[in-house]
Amino acid sequence: MRCGSVREDLEVRCKRCGGPFKVVIDFPFVKSDLRANFPYIKEWVTLGEFNTPMIRKNNVWFKLDSLNPTGSYKDRGAVTLISYLKGRGIRRISEDSSGNAGASIAAYGAAAGMEVEIYVPENVSGVKAKQIELYGAKIIKVKGSRNDVAKAAEGSSAYYASHILQPHFRDGIRSLAYEVVRDLGWRAPDYFFIPTSAGSLLLGVYEGFKHMLNDGIIDKIPRIISVQTEQVMPVCAKIKGINYLPPTKVTSVADALVSTQPYLLEEMVKILKETGDCVVVSDEEIIVAHKELAKNGILVEYSSAVVYAAYKKMRLSGESVVLHITGHGLKSIKFS
Repeated sequence: MRCGSVREDLEVRCKRCGGPFKVVIDFPFVKSDLRANFPYIKEWVTLGEFNTPMIRKNNVWFKLDSLNPTGSYKDRGAVTLISYLKGRGIRRISEDSSGNAGASIAAYGAAAGMEVEIYVPENVSGVKAKQIELYGAKIIKVKGSRNDVAKAAEGSSAYYASHILQPHFRDGIRSLAYEVVRDLGWRAPDYFFIPTSAGSLLLGVYEGFKHMLNDGIIDKIPRIISVQTEQVMPVCAKIKGINYLPPTKVTSVADALVSTQPYLLEEMVKILKETGDCVVVSDEEIIVAHKELAKNGILVEYSSAVVYAAYKKMRLSGESVVLHITGHGLKSIKFS
């Protein structure tokens, strides 16, 4: 993505520049079968992902990716990556995540018959960590920072199936854009709100919209609104010119939005400058949004509630708006 070199095999980073890879979309868009838009997948390791509901409340559409098999949109990336790796003969993988990505990789890895190692921070706890264990993955606790956890996973003897670096994980997110446009009668919304952390969601959905634009399916790419928290806002800070000092510890209620120094920052900023914007919300705004959504029957993670908080903050009227609900609220409930 940064120097134009072609991936030789299954290397995670470019040997020339150290940058990330992407899948080149050089094939026509297929309306009749959305999975056909991933021609490199010969056999899907499916758990029933994709085709999540989109419901309307007043003038806003909510895309409920929280109803994917493991409870988050990450299943779009995991099914694509794991299906691809299984086809390439990979049988043992590592990943670093104590959250939705770890749970999703663990589930699809299990379905593919793979040995899965998930590297997590030493103080990991909560529903998502338990979910990872229940899928049979081996949890390996690592002392130090979030970067230390990632380095340990990449340094494992298992193949590094990173949800951030692997191009096929990011590419699987294209399916989200396809479904949103299809469910709006093959029209693009004016605005599409997404939580933003490491960048796989933003980069993936942009490629999906761009594919349809290039093939004449839609006449515009929606204005993509990335939403970040006051504690973790490296993308918004870069775009808005805000002085931002990453916290040593993230304590925001939006505990899935933790990428204080995202590897894909350069790519995210480029996309948003072309076709979007970035909005920062406070913990107070997130908590209010979370409660309002629940009162309307939509139980989400706090990290998903950020999109509704941002929508309320922008005070849009008359435009078609889709809010992406990334994770189920059951994942953030604390049981006594």
